[in-house]
Amino acid sequence: MTNVPDTLKYTKDHEWVLVEGSVATVGVTEFAQSELGEIVFVDVPAVGKTVSAGSSFCVLESTKAASDVYAPIGGTVSAANDALKDDPTKVNSDPYGAGWLCKLEGFQAAELDKLMTAADYKKHINA
Repeated sequence: MTNVPDTLKYTKDHEWVLVEGSVATVGVTEFAQSELGEIVFVDVPAVGKTVSAGSSFCVLESTKAASDVYAPIGGTVSAANDALKDDPTKVNSDPYGAGWLCKLEGFQAAELDKLMTAADYKKHINA
């Protein structure tokens, strides 16, 4: 069964967001990484880059294909998970922990309301 933590918000494109104060941590869901297969390369966004909700901000390459990752909310990248450059499989082994992609600041709280709850996401992926 796919792990879908209740503490996160989700997109239809299988990204997750964890908001802690003014910082939003972003990653891809366990479902997404299982569909992609073994992740062999992660192109994390540069710190300082401004992203818009729905825009491609990161690329994951797996043994199957390269896939764009879309920003679930807009904001400025305040941190990128550079550890993924050396060990991209963290996205597979720990998608909600060590496999996070970036942290965003300066986002609009109203954008979070457009995201799915864990229950909504479970319905979306038929989990």
